[in-house]
Amino acid sequence: MKLIRVGAAVLDQTPLDWDGNRDRILAAIEQARGEGVSLLCLPEMAITGYSCEDAFYSPGVHATALEVLMHEIAPATVGMVAAIGLPLRVHKALFDTVAMVVDGVVKGFVAKRHLAADGLYYEPRWFRPWPRDRRVSVDIGDHVLPVGDLFFSIDGVRIGFEVCEDAWVADRPGSHLARKGVDIILNPSGSHFAFGKHDVRERFVLEGSRAFGVAYVYSNLIGNESGRAIYDGGALIASGGQLVAAGPRFSFREVDITSATIDVDANRMLQVRTGSFMPDLEPDDGARVRVPFAFPSLAATSPPPAVALGAGSLSKEEAFARAIGLALFDYLRKSRSRGFVVSLSGGADSAAVACLVKIMVDVAHAELGADGLGRCLDYLPDLDLERDCADPRRLVKRLLLCVYQATRNSTETTRNAARELAEGLGAEFCELDVDSLVDGYVDRISEAVGRPLDWQRDDIALQNIQARVRSPSVWMFANLRGALLLSTSNRSEAAVGYATMDGDTSGGLAPIAGIDKDFLRRWLRWLEREGLAETGPVASLAAVNAQAPTAELRPKEAKQTDEADLMPYDVLEAVERAAIRDKLMPVEVYRSLRPRFPTVTRQQLADWVERFFRLWCRNQWKRERYAPSFHVDDENLDPKTWCRFPILSGGFQREIRELRTYADADVMGRPDDADPAATRPDASQLDAAHPDATPPDPVHSEAAQQERTS
Repeated sequence: MKLIRVGAAVLDQTPLDWDGNRDRILAAIEQARGEGVSLLCLPEMAITGYSCEDAFYSPGVHATALEVLMHEIAPATVGMVAAIGLPLRVHKALFDTVAMVVDGVVKGFVAKRHLAADGLYYEPRWFRPWPRDRRVSVDIGDHVLPVGDLFFSIDGVRIGFEVCEDAWVADRPGSHLARKGVDIILNPSGSHFAFGKHDVRERFVLEGSRAFGVAYVYSNLIGNESGRAIYDGGALIASGGQLVAAGPRFSFREVDITSATIDVDANRMLQVRTGSFMPDLEPDDGARVRVPFAFPSLAATSPPPAVALGAGSLSKEEAFARAIGLALFDYLRKSRSRGFVVSLSGGADSAAVACLVKIMVDVAHAELGADGLGRCLDYLPDLDLERDCADPRRLVKRLLLCVYQATRNSTETTRNAARELAEGLGAEFCELDVDSLVDGYVDRISEAVGRPLDWQRDDIALQNIQARVRSPSVWMFANLRGALLLSTSNRSEAAVGYATMDGDTSGGLAPIAGIDKDFLRRWLRWLEREGLAETGPVASLAAVNAQAPTAELRPKEAKQTDEADLMPYDVLEAVERAAIRDKLMPVEVYRSLRPRFPTVTRQQLADWVERFFRLWCRNQWKRERYAPSFHVDDENLDPKTWCRFPILSGGFQREIRELRTYADADVMGRPDDADPAATRPDASQLDAAHPDATPPDPVHSEAAQQERTS
């Protein structure tokens, strides 16, 4: 029986925060040592931070990372083995590597073989994938150290690596390591949160342990590391094909250790009994690095209890609340902002943003306590630890200002809903009347153009000016308080540009821009009825949830609603996913959605699909200008990190004409299983098919949109 106490560290790191990152690594080492851990895996790029972007091009970054590793971290590992991530330059190329540090000395570097290049990730911009079965040496000070596709033999135990993306590909390095007789695989990761992603991690950790006959140790980052991505932690340890330890997710602690005792010999015997396993019996090819070290002797114990697969799973509603609450907290303290300002309209979007700030405070208080909160927010002037940090409601009032700005088109319904919610959350609340500001702009422009503006000719301009005049006031509040203005636009609005630039899009951070409006409304109803354990239900959402979403920018008699301007939000979400996530053309979107919405007429559905594609193309420039948003699922529209689209394009004109031709035939009773290509006109007929087709719309003209919101 060969017993080893292994540990996975979860760290809240910040790019280029050399001292802070080092101190958290050292704290993790000490905490692990206190738990009897002798083999510790830390996250990917733990020294520099994962998201250094083009700072990875700096030679000074490479040099500082090595300096911190060799002289400030390695000496603290005496008596244990630790895997610590950092970038390493080898032969004029940069690699994502993990240093194996044994008993205070760096013994070599394993380089990542598969780089993440989709969605949020642009690793090939900075790094090169390490080729399989290649090893070289590098000179680091007075040391010559091996680098590459390596594993380590320590006290008779073989230890190998899969670095983050390495475990997500079909040709996992683990299968190669298993044939080399590796006993333990460490996976230092920087894996961002997305709905349902943790379940995938559990599966590859469990399957890696079973199929490779190893103990598998997975570590990850936690928190809002650099602004957009959220890391949910969730360290995992599997052995003998069972998940034996799982760390917390969405923790507000900067350092957390998950540990377990694994039996190396038991895993070896499982592999012996696997008839399909055939080891690599070739002579030693140099991949093994022998390191003298003796793991501490451990007394025989009963096997660790298996952890249920999916133990870290949460409902989508709870995962969203915890992810955004954590991201806001990290953004607050890392940016050293003194709180948040929200333009609270009484509608769903701004209500959700305000509630997320309340959730942030309640969960942080429940986990960290008054002392922990005080340490995180010690930069706030005049922070009273006993009064402000001990009472979550007082802290909400200290950190959150909600501002309701009325015009003559506002209703008492939204005014009362905003006031009741702010009071229910414990936020500071302020009301302003901005009609005089609106009238001032309208009068000046009327005089300049030589005619009075009216709703028949100037609908879009008269709506947008109301949203824009609200922006300077909330910015001024934010400036006075040293606070961060939170934008309240959601993903559905971003998809179709249903927002006023420099109006309701104003802000330094957009917490809900990554989530669709249909889910957001369901989430608010869940929050009103249930909520998190730390917060309980938010009953003051009742007035918000009772309303139909509306911009309240047209005169009251117009009875404006968002869904009348656009389409029902469940349809909008479905069209967006089919068009943007699945990359279907307009006819294909129409055909795929017909069975999902049988009560919608075919002509209406075709009109909505056409409207979406026109507005999507027309409003890419807006998406380019939105405040940074949090990434919460892999259907994001953020052009900086996920969904790229040209600002200028042909606007799907040809495809929309095909949709019209197909839908016209469909309305007339064409068989459902007919091939859309059968009704597709050839190029010479396209213009004749719809002679009244409009030319491409202006890209930057909001007046061309016909839709907007506050």
